[in-house]
Amino acid sequence: QVQLVESGGGLVQAGGSLRLSCAASGSIFNIVYMGWYRQAPGKQRELVAHIPSDGSTDYADSVKGRFTISRDNAKNTVDLQMNSLKPEDTAVYYCNARLSQTTNWGVSPPRDYWGQGTQVTVSS
Repeated sequence: QVQLVESGGGLVQAGGSLRLSCAASGSIFNIVYMGWYRQAPGKQRELVAHIPSDGSTDYADSVKGRFTISRDNAKNTVDLQMNSLKPEDTAVYYCNARLSQTTNWGVSPPRDYWGQGTQVTVSS
């Protein structure tokens, strides 16, 4: 069984910083990519940042220049450094990973896994 466990959310004032971390564990064969999504009340879940195994990065326009995603392939972890936070960044942040597992029958096709979510609240 694969688990994604997030940490690092909380309450911060506008202009402040937070760092989110996510660790994937279990019978992992290969992680294709990892990323962070967020969902604000009444809104759809949206991509925040994404990092494939080659280390390239992709960001939502709304966070470019403020957020930085990084990944440790050896530890199966992904972090999101969030600077210059704004009230509109308030949301539940979810870690995502597309990965394949080792099973008794071989390697499974890659599929998406999600963390439980961590609340980020930015006060004005």
